[in-house]
Amino acid sequence: MRIDILTLFPEVFDGYFGASIIGRASAAGIVDIRYTNFRDFTSDKHRSVDDKPFGGGPGMVMMCSPVFEAVESVRQEAESGESGEELILLTPQGERFSQPMAESFASRDRLILICGHYEGFDDRIREGLQPREVSIGDYVLSGGESAAMVLVDAVVRLLPGALGHEESTADESFSHGLLEYPQYTRPREFRGMTVPDVLVSGHHAEVEAWRRRQALERTKCRRPDLLSGEAERSTR
Repeated sequence: MRIDILTLFPEVFDGYFGASIIGRASAAGIVDIRYTNFRDFTSDKHRSVDDKPFGGGPGMVMMCSPVFEAVESVRQEAESGESGEELILLTPQGERFSQPMAESFASRDRLILICGHYEGFDDRIREGLQPREVSIGDYVLSGGESAAMVLVDAVVRLLPGALGHEESTADESFSHGLLEYPQYTRPREFRGMTVPDVLVSGHHAEVEAWRRRQALERTKCRRPDLLSGEAERSTR
């Protein structure tokens, strides 16, 4: 998979994407992450990418031209046989990012992420480029870069070979519409807290049943809103 990140601050990604799962996936050629700076598509000496909003108001707005030209430039770099592009605008006005959405993005050959900054985008960017608008939550960030990190992390770990064990993502939170069941490792007893007996019983069917019950109970207590989707799946 190729992921293009269009941003004013490409340097902020190096440390995070160079480490752990994403760093290993990049080194193994599983994902190719590239950065494009909007300022490279400006024409004035100040390399301006924003201006005051028409009609007045606080803040500055990202201008059309640098964004359009950056998107058009990276699209011209499409490799032979590449298909399934997804253009994504990271914005608090977008649809809520979710595990099913991450799985959908992971099936693409290429993602292009537009990271905004300042007060927002000139709305003609939405109108003209028609990106899929995505939000990572109901709060406001200084820019789209941190949202892009969240999205890329969630997607890359789903790519074949990224985790090194193809079943590693199968039982994680949200993978089946539920939160993940409790996990334990050695030692069996720590400061008076012990591992449930069923997990060391060797009875695999009982372990799976216990994990299912725990996932349901944890979801009921912490995220009851998820159980409506679980009920729908159980009736299919």
